[in-house]
Amino acid sequence: MRIFVMAKTVMMNLFQGPATLMYPQKNRVYTAITRGRIENEIEKCIFCGLCAKRCPTYALAVSKENKEWDIDRLKCCICNLCVEICPVKCLSTHNHYSLPVTERRAALCKKRLETPTPAAGEE
Repeated sequence: MRIFVMAKTVMMNLFQGPATLMYPQKNRVYTAITRGRIENEIEKCIFCGLCAKRCPTYALAVSKENKEWDIDRLKCCICNLCVEICPVKCLSTHNHYSLPVTERRAALCKKRLETPTPAAGEE
């Protein structure tokens, strides 16, 4: 009897085509609610640190003195709690995933707000 079940499965697979995505030929289309990675618009950030306090995995670090915002993408569980609590809405979740990494330091993302330095002669 099992031969009939297997024959039915084989016939369905022959006529329906592949069940997987033809990756190299077709790019994957992500849905709008896919949680991929957290991004920060550093120019809008006020470095309040609420996102770091709310993060359950301690993946975020904010330094108000140095105007730095760090995320460890290997610790981040993409729960969106930091995005929800941000008062100026500078954090957002993109629906594309981060690239795979082979070294831990490649997963660390550090953003710093660059302040313009005065030109020579300006003071």
